[in-house]
Amino acid sequence: MNTTIVGFPRIGKNRELKFLTERYFKKEITLDELNEGAKNLRVEHLKIQNESIDMVSVGDFSFYDGMLDTSIMLGVIPKRHRDLNLCKEDLYFAIAKGYQDGDIDVKASSMKKWFNTNYHYITPEIDDETKIELSDTKILNEFLEAKEIGIDPKAVLIGPFTFLKLAKYYGKKREIDFVKSIADAYVEIIKELAYDGCKFIQMDEPILVTDLTQDDIKIFKAIYKKILAGKPLINIILQTYFGDIRDVYRDVLKMGFNGLGLDFVEGEKTLELVNKYGMPENLCLFAGVINGKNIWKSEYSKIFALIKELMKKVKNIVLSTSCSLLHVPYTTTLEKGLSEFQLSKLSFAQEKLKELKEISTVIDTGKITEQLLENDELFKSSNNITSEVTTRISNLTDADYIRLPNRSDRVALQKDALNLPVLPTTTIGSFPQTRKVRINRSNYKSGKCTCDEYESNIKGYIKECINLQEDLGFDVLVHGEFERNDMVEFFGENLNGFIFTKFAWVQSYGTRCVKPPIIFSDVYRTKPITVDISKYAQSLSTKPVKGMLTGPITILNWSFPRADIEISQSVLQIALAIRDEVLDLEKNGIKIIQIDEAALREKLPIRKEDWNKKYLDWAIPAFRLTHSGVKPETQIHTHMCYSEFDDIIKEIDDMDADVISFEASRSSLEILKSLKDSNFETQVGPGVYDIHSPRVPSVDEIVSVINNILKVIPKEKVWVNPDCGLKTRDVKETLASLTNLIEAAKSVRAQL
Repeated sequence: MNTTIVGFPRIGKNRELKFLTERYFKKEITLDELNEGAKNLRVEHLKIQNESIDMVSVGDFSFYDGMLDTSIMLGVIPKRHRDLNLCKEDLYFAIAKGYQDGDIDVKASSMKKWFNTNYHYITPEIDDETKIELSDTKILNEFLEAKEIGIDPKAVLIGPFTFLKLAKYYGKKREIDFVKSIADAYVEIIKELAYDGCKFIQMDEPILVTDLTQDDIKIFKAIYKKILAGKPLINIILQTYFGDIRDVYRDVLKMGFNGLGLDFVEGEKTLELVNKYGMPENLCLFAGVINGKNIWKSEYSKIFALIKELMKKVKNIVLSTSCSLLHVPYTTTLEKGLSEFQLSKLSFAQEKLKELKEISTVIDTGKITEQLLENDELFKSSNNITSEVTTRISNLTDADYIRLPNRSDRVALQKDALNLPVLPTTTIGSFPQTRKVRINRSNYKSGKCTCDEYESNIKGYIKECINLQEDLGFDVLVHGEFERNDMVEFFGENLNGFIFTKFAWVQSYGTRCVKPPIIFSDVYRTKPITVDISKYAQSLSTKPVKGMLTGPITILNWSFPRADIEISQSVLQIALAIRDEVLDLEKNGIKIIQIDEAALREKLPIRKEDWNKKYLDWAIPAFRLTHSGVKPETQIHTHMCYSEFDDIIKEIDDMDADVISFEASRSSLEILKSLKDSNFETQVGPGVYDIHSPRVPSVDEIVSVINNILKVIPKEKVWVNPDCGLKTRDVKETLASLTNLIEAAKSVRAQL
């Protein structure tokens, strides 16, 4: 039985792509050196895949994002970027990061979460003047690279239907108006690949697992009717992932595809669809049986049972991953700090390739292999640790999820206690992680400095940060989070139940990589985590300094969760730990506590019918549990970023925070309409400038943003802040941006 994968991590074993690209941004290497380094990385990845699987992929590599690559391929370039007259590569990065040079100041395109993952994509922008046509053939070069080293790969493209559905439209035209032009462009690239000898093309259409209207289905069928009619002698694989395709399964069977990739991990109804409607003999099933999103070893016995059932209905099967391995770390082989038992449970991208090979070997030979016996033994052992937290959860009552008095009554009490001006200013939490901050952390971890020296340096950075905010004129301060490597990893390191890797990096967006903790057993807090730092920061100012915490849903969603208990139970364990921290901060004089839930929407089920019963019904109460025990005068903040919140805005209001800050600048304040339409009660801080771009916003620009907010939201409910933490920015641009933010807030206050 042949094997393949949907896609492979592009960042490299040691984040080589990140460092290579950042060197190009800093002009430390030339464009030729950037491209040569990227080619070497692609070749290395091809060879690794070729050792274990039968069908290797090309086209899944990207300098920044696959959706952005597709925009470039199709010539879908925002006019503001086209007018820059940059070379192709610099234009590419200008769309992703923005561009600023002298008087030229161009914003980046918006960035959104890729379905229910922590990966972000650059949103295509389409207006009425957009002309979709084949404009770049990068994938041809990558295909030929593979041929040069003796590998005959399948080519991977993000599908045209997903591209059109995820694009933002400015003007009157919509998806239906671009069916012919986008189909023509894909037919052209398919023909060019076929001419160069490509035998298989994988069309990624994850949008098919979402709730589709009849109009959506008509557009999908119209696009592929043209593509499949115009294709040369080449095999087209329709690849789906992150769920099942219940809305179009029967249609797909009749459309003329050569292969169909289905997700048997997250696809709740996938097996049911195959059993009920079968599959034509001339259609090959690419069965996603290896979980592409988690880091746990696959349970072979369950996969064999699934394949055995599939073989009753399907003649041709290729074993695959449920989705791209982009969402898991590269390899476990670099991890030397974990126990043998812990490592025995883990499987990253490279290991999942070997799992596919082992499974196919057993199926092909029918023999009981050593690997099969080891796998069976592995799942007889448990990593679960029983703790008092289980009893604590069982003793929770409805009252534990309700904060009293209600929010409207708390407003006046907090106003008197905090004495803040109209349009209070603050930041989201983190300040730039400068070289000296990183060196301090590195020296402490390597033993080059003592704990006392490390903590003394941290206090020095905090004092500088507090003084800077005082000088700038901020109303509510933060301590800068210089003691934190990552907003989730930091808390995981201070809670029982997590294990940590050293090299298990995963791409979040562009050159931004994260190293998610692994929830290995029951989670609970054994001692205060942030209290001493917060007390010290507050002692430096008479203005309120926020206590900064990461919320339970974000900790869960940005970790690799356990597979042996329900995530609804796991999140309650984390919520109780954060609740303990919140109450300790309050006891120690912290008047404003921010509990960030940046990833709230991330794990929202793909299908709307599952939103409440499978997520929101336990996620929202988990957040409320963290803060329901505080006094009315204590102000609870939260923060959310880079997701579309319009359709869950009422549930966000039900979180019962006092203030919430949203990412809003890249999305052009689109959330404001939803806030108004839903009579949103929570005070809000829509981000007034984009921190993920290196450009510095002017005072006039921020004034305009604030005034646009005030057209929709009453001034008494508006806060002024950036749209995310400042950790990734440098000091110079941060100082300039924050100076302009304060000046803008003062200017608008004067107008009011």
